Amino acid sequence: MMSNLLEAITPPPPKRRGKLLIVDDEEGPRLSLRVIFKDSYDLLMAEDGPTAIELAQKHPIDVAVLDIRMAGMSGIEVLERLKYVNPDIEVIMMTAFETTDTIRQALRLRACDYINKPFDIATMRAAVGQAMQRRLLESEIHSSAEKVNELVDELQSQRVEEQIAKTRGDIYASIIHDINGPLTVISGFVQLLNKKLNRASRLELEDLEFIRERLSIIERQVGNCIDISRRYLGFLRQQDQDSTPVSVNQLLLDLEQLVRVHPNLHGNEFQLTPLTKDVAVKINGTDLIQILLNLTVNAFQCAPQSHAVALGGEVLSQPLNLATFKDGPHDRLLNLENLDNTAPLVKLWVRDTGPGIPAAVLPKIFQPYFTTKGSQHGTGLGLNIVQRLIKEAGGALHCHTQIGEGSIFTVYLPATELV
Repeated sequence: MMSNLLEAITPPPPKRRGKLLIVDDEEGPRLSLRVIFKDSYDLLMAEDGPTAIELAQKHPIDVAVLDIRMAGMSGIEVLERLKYVNPDIEVIMMTAFETTDTIRQALRLRACDYINKPFDIATMRAAVGQAMQRRLLESEIHSSAEKVNELVDELQSQRVEEQIAKTRGDIYASIIHDINGPLTVISGFVQLLNKKLNRASRLELEDLEFIRERLSIIERQVGNCIDISRRYLGFLRQQDQDSTPVSVNQLLLDLEQLVRVHPNLHGNEFQLTPLTKDVAVKINGTDLIQILLNLTVNAFQCAPQSHAVALGGEVLSQPLNLATFKDGPHDRLLNLENLDNTAPLVKLWVRDTGPGIPAAVLPKIFQPYFTTKGSQHGTGLGLNIVQRLIKEAGGALHCHTQIGEGSIFTVYLPATELV
């Protein structure tokens, strides 16, 4: 009774001021917008795209006003990155160069409004005010929904269990996909040993050495299968995974053994070039092998005709210049926002001379279960697994493709000197 009375006489908390992000590489428009909105909202200012993204990662932005034409990262790119950081941010685009293409791109990426420069103050106030009102209303609705959810715990618990069951199903499918590589090696060498034993009436010293070497490879691949299973089980149990630094060149040698006996190599060329200076990467060794193996097998499967696949890498002594990376019809970038961009970095690439990836297909290739190979030749999990493992390791992935010339997938990972 007393509790209800106190609740009744306690005044509601004051409504919060919205947080407005202004992004423009010209100082004049930034200062003008600051003067217009400084008394209405909490302001954050950015003179370029990377600064805007960093601010959005650190602060809960409600509305952003972006200039489309900026040096370095364009407003369209910033819009896409902001929506990646927080899909609920309301974004208003402004430019002095209005084209149908830019309007279409902005709307496709869910911009809420589009204003021409030089802007009219009343028009800008109205656009920002409406966007802020929508955003704050959505925030209030979300807050109310949380209170309602407290009253339906039993139903929510059931939904969580359903989601867990779905997640487990996806993980089991991923386990089957990932251990397929080592199992292929094991199967190939077991058949080879059987032929060797069936043909020989007695075993010579060189036969024993042959068998010993193959059994050693089989044992290592069995260990890979066990390691993959443990990694996924640890993920299901939400256990922290160890990431002991491992030699890149040693992993490349292990990978080459997998590739040389892989059935997709048949009829294709494969070349592996180790690093000129070996380094270590702080990632589970099995994970890096799975990343590179999936990319290599995907390169083999990009065309039924014979073609060449090359794998190589180098060590970068400087951080990446992220402003040079742009999504487009020939390029796709993943996890740049979460990249541990601290030198040294190791850059590993898988290049093929296949047909290239059409622009309409490129944005879909990392989606789970998406495949263009047919049910008999692909599960659509390989590239999705690559994306997840790279993200967990604090790395980034860049895909560049050209129709008729082939594709190159480049992995960037934080590296350390070998001890």
